[in-house]
Amino acid sequence: FDRLMVQSNLDISPPTVILLCLLCGIVFGGLILVFQESPLSASVGLVLGSLVPLMYVFFARLRRQRVMTQQLPGMIEELARAAKTGRSIDQCCAIVANDTPDPLGAEMRACARRMEMGEGVADAMRDLPERTGLVALNILVTSLAVHQTTGGDLVMVLERLAQTIRDRLLFLGRLRAATIGSRWTAVLMLALPPIIIT
Repeated sequence: FDRLMVQSNLDISPPTVILLCLLCGIVFGGLILVFQESPLSASVGLVLGSLVPLMYVFFARLRRQRVMTQQLPGMIEELARAAKTGRSIDQCCAIVANDTPDPLGAEMRACARRMEMGEGVADAMRDLPERTGLVALNILVTSLAVHQTTGGDLVMVLERLAQTIRDRLLFLGRLRAATIGSRWTAVLMLALPPIIIT
């Protein structure tokens, strides 16, 4: 639950979300009990009402992750261009962090601040995949850590990683477009039974 709150980046504490879940559940269940006078419907309303704040947090995390996923290939390409100029990884990360818009830019700026305080690249960026929930950032952090310890052609690795992420986004977009009908059918089949019961 704490990881979900960190990845959604909302200015709400986890205890507040839990209290909102209880409050929404009581309000929804109470309203249904008042209007329908059915304990079964009220209990369904209690459960569904308590899920409303959690669903908001899930959608906030999903929206943030989508924006960061769209920003990621451009950020990695900019990192590769900065590395071509011969700068160190720390300097490249600081440049990219300042040029990348939020929300990915805010996460990169946090890593750049840690590097300015003397931490290595691997240590400064270790928490980045967990804070964002993006697997592609785990690959980026691993490749930067390996390059710092063993060396190699960092520019080529970063350019290939950016192209791979772009190809993956294109494939997921095509897959989403091809399966939209079946997904809405599944949503409708899940939503109808509670509506019929109440």
